Amino acid sequence: MPIRTRTTLLLTLALTAGGLTGCSALAGYGDCEGSEDRVRALGALAILDTPPGKATPPRGYEKVDAGCWDDSGDAWVYANRTYAFPGTPEEVLRHYRTAAPRDGWRPGRTRPPAHGETIDLCFTREVDGTPTVLTVHSLTRESFTSAGDPFPPELATGSGFGVEATADASGAATDCES
Repeated sequence: MPIRTRTTLLLTLALTAGGLTGCSALAGYGDCEGSEDRVRALGALAILDTPPGKATPPRGYEKVDAGCWDDSGDAWVYANRTYAFPGTPEEVLRHYRTAAPRDGWRPGRTRPPAHGETIDLCFTREVDGTPTVLTVHSLTRESFTSAGDPFPPELATGSGFGVEATADASGAATDCES
């Protein structure tokens, strides 16, 4: 087989395999290098510090957790907050359905919450010119243990929830369906 044909076949195989696994040999933004400013911008979002009244961060979760991860082949920047709330999930939903649009977020998809969840909202907005997704979601014992984190006792009653902003580190468009 001619070398040109072999090279074409090998390249085709590599790109196809990469596409099937969610990775691309040609992607140039698979790491977090240079994402510091974007991480800071997400961590400073006012909506992360605007929970419903009486919501408090559990011990050990008092500050915004912000950073970048790149273990999936694409890099993502994120900022999130965890809250314990003595009220109902409906109160959390009502609060963010008002507070997020007031802060410039557009409502995204609406779908039934996943098993065991009672809170599931999604909004979109550009942050410093980058498409960004904001989610508000229930926190369950299972969500903590699957991540390897200890379950805060403050979340054992009421409605524990997380508020998270995420964006593709490359600045590519992202939405609530991602």
